[in-house]
Amino acid sequence: MRAALNERFGTTDRAGIAAIVFDDRAELEWLEGLLHPRVQAAYAHWFEELLERRAPPELAVVEIPLLYETGSDARFDAVVAITAPEETRAARTRVRPDARGKRLLPDEEKIRRASYAYVNDGTIDELDAFVAGVVQALSDSR
Repeated sequence: MRAALNERFGTTDRAGIAAIVFDDRAELEWLEGLLHPRVQAAYAHWFEELLERRAPPELAVVEIPLLYETGSDARFDAVVAITAPEETRAARTRVRPDARGKRLLPDEEKIRRASYAYVNDGTIDELDAFVAGVVQALSDSR
């Protein structure tokens, strides 16, 4: 994969590639075509490994930033959407907000589709309490 990235972009540096792909839709689509199948295969392999354990876990969690945009939500029993206000996101990223945000589903749509949703604009303790509640609800539903 590194060879393909280097051949296409002249670098394997994430920041260098981001500078190219977030300004060029065709390059972004090429990159996603390279990465998304590999990521999906890695998740599938991990899930298989979990199921093969003598005592498989009751709950497995993965983080997929482009879950809805890649159509991956159908692979999961439940989806937890955690969103944040624009100003909070801007403070947490080095990528220009307009470069990534315009191709993402609106938060309202993600929240509508999700099994559980949380707006991450509070304290870490509040987020932890939300996560604990979701884990408990999912464990109880098994």
